[in-house]
Amino acid sequence: MHARQSVSTTIDRIRQLPRRAKLAALTVFVSALVSLVSLTGSWSLADLRAYDYLSMLGRPELPEDGPIIVAIDEPSMAEIGSQWPWPRALHAQLIEALRRAGAKAIALDVIFAEPAAAPENDAALAAALGPDVVLAGDQTLIQTPQAEQFVRTEPLALFTQKGAQVGIASVNLSGDGTLRQIPPYPDGFAVTLATVAGADPEPPQVQTLIQTFGPARTYPTVSYYQALDPINFLPEGIFRDRVVIVGLSLQNPPSIADGGVDAFATSDTVFSRGLVAGAEIQATIYDNLVHGLAIKIAGAPASMPAILLAALAAALVVLKSTSWRTFGYGAFALALILLASYGLMRSGHVFVSPLGPSLAFLGVTVGQAGIDYAEERRRRREITRAFSQYLSPALVERLAQDPSQLKLGGERRTLSILFCDVRGFTTIAEDMKDDPEGLTTLVNRLLTPLSEAVLNQAGTIDKYIGDCLMAFWNAPLDDPDHALHAVAAARDMLAALARVNAELEAEAKAAGRQPKMLRIGIGINTGECVVGNMGSARRFDYSALGDAVNLASRLEGASKDYGIPLLLGERTAALAAASFPVVEIDRITVKGRNTVSPVFTLAEGASEAALGRHLAYIEAKYRDPGGIDAAEFDALKSALPSLQHYYERERGRLAALKHVRLQG
Repeated sequence: MHARQSVSTTIDRIRQLPRRAKLAALTVFVSALVSLVSLTGSWSLADLRAYDYLSMLGRPELPEDGPIIVAIDEPSMAEIGSQWPWPRALHAQLIEALRRAGAKAIALDVIFAEPAAAPENDAALAAALGPDVVLAGDQTLIQTPQAEQFVRTEPLALFTQKGAQVGIASVNLSGDGTLRQIPPYPDGFAVTLATVAGADPEPPQVQTLIQTFGPARTYPTVSYYQALDPINFLPEGIFRDRVVIVGLSLQNPPSIADGGVDAFATSDTVFSRGLVAGAEIQATIYDNLVHGLAIKIAGAPASMPAILLAALAAALVVLKSTSWRTFGYGAFALALILLASYGLMRSGHVFVSPLGPSLAFLGVTVGQAGIDYAEERRRRREITRAFSQYLSPALVERLAQDPSQLKLGGERRTLSILFCDVRGFTTIAEDMKDDPEGLTTLVNRLLTPLSEAVLNQAGTIDKYIGDCLMAFWNAPLDDPDHALHAVAAARDMLAALARVNAELEAEAKAAGRQPKMLRIGIGINTGECVVGNMGSARRFDYSALGDAVNLASRLEGASKDYGIPLLLGERTAALAAASFPVVEIDRITVKGRNTVSPVFTLAEGASEAALGRHLAYIEAKYRDPGGIDAAEFDALKSALPSLQHYYERERGRLAALKHVRLQG
């Protein structure tokens, strides 16, 4: 229990933090998390896959002076009449033919580490070798439970003694089996070939990526048998001053599914789905080194600041709020990240993966959007819970969907306030003192339709005080017709009272007892108030305070004296006069106020003549209260039967006034 309370307290404290503090914490957390994840091997493969896609966009053209591939392929096997491997004396003939054709460097991507079955073949090959020839070597890492050991395999000493150079043709594959990186060997096959050709290649570095020029057979390729006799099979001068690489290169390159010997998946395989021959791989590495096309992978010192920068950019985007526009900003930012990564790769030959910064940007924006959504849901639940007791469900839903319409803590507003009280409730309670459950049922039976009348007119129920109900309009939601709605609610309340009395009368007759008829008094006033959460820090209600509230309460009390169920204040009457037949009945000074307040009520169903007669009476009353003929009240009662109790009261007041005057 204690742990649960501690967690709840911590969550509450986090919720109370300013938005910027929570956003800063989220930014730091996302940046740290993405930075740590980006150091894992699986993430590195994802970065390399991103490189595959980006490197295919606007990749460089194949250099015109790049190597030519002499392919050990299917047509050559058919022409020579033998499957691979071929006699080494045949390679000697090829070297001599290429040298006569003007090749400036010849590389054989074939390892001659074991003596041939016929020594004369080795002798023939050795005789053809020279400083312009590069032979392939191999370096392999042997791992055992006891140790790791590099095993280097080189051509026979017979060949190297003739001046032939040795280049390590081994390549390093990524974890997904794709060849992307330039082998870091200082005496690599392509490095050695470039040196023999008289070029000044860049020294291979760790974490350097190859830029490919296309799928298999992108490089100019001729068959082995054609290179043996270039005069008859090839264009004149095809090999002049060119670098030639001899190696296995089938005309039908194997696919990923088929696999293949000395064939590898490259960045281009993402699209072509084909493998590239080892000889062509070496040609690609050669051009990357000679022409400075290799791409260096930016390490953590560059990628982590990029991740932090993207997270900070995301924080700026969602600094004030999140909305549907955030998705547009996010898409734009991701496009910028991709463009920046691509631009660095093409112009600076540095690859900063866009995945880390993109994930950091998304992490902050989506995380903050999730926090905002949760906060919004929480605020909606709180608003729904707080106002479901005061407002109609439709208004609560409107307020929950747009909390900006609510100003908590108190604000000045012009409200129309209604007070409704049950007349003679003390007597009813005394009569039912032995049946408190029945009394509660009776009160609820009356207050329920009265409350529904308020809610149906978009009112806010402030509170119940025993048998009294207080409500107001124009808060928390704006209501330009608040006075009209308040008066309409009062009419509906009187109609609901009539229905309840009819039900009580029918029930009493069925039970053979005297019915208890209920009466209510309603006072409505309009004026400026302060409305908001009122109370203590531990318990509060959404309520209204002000002189206009006090006057509404006094009008409700005064309605009993006038024998009228509904009294309206002056401003309410003025606002409602266009829609309801409003008549003035008196000017009074209520308890607690020094100013005289005109009092109005409704004259439902009155004719123009009847209203005119009442107006004449009011003017005469204010001019000379004692000068009114008592018989006039009978005519007024006939003209306005809804005010007959008021006129009887006025008749009695007039008689008392005349008596005082006679005594004087």
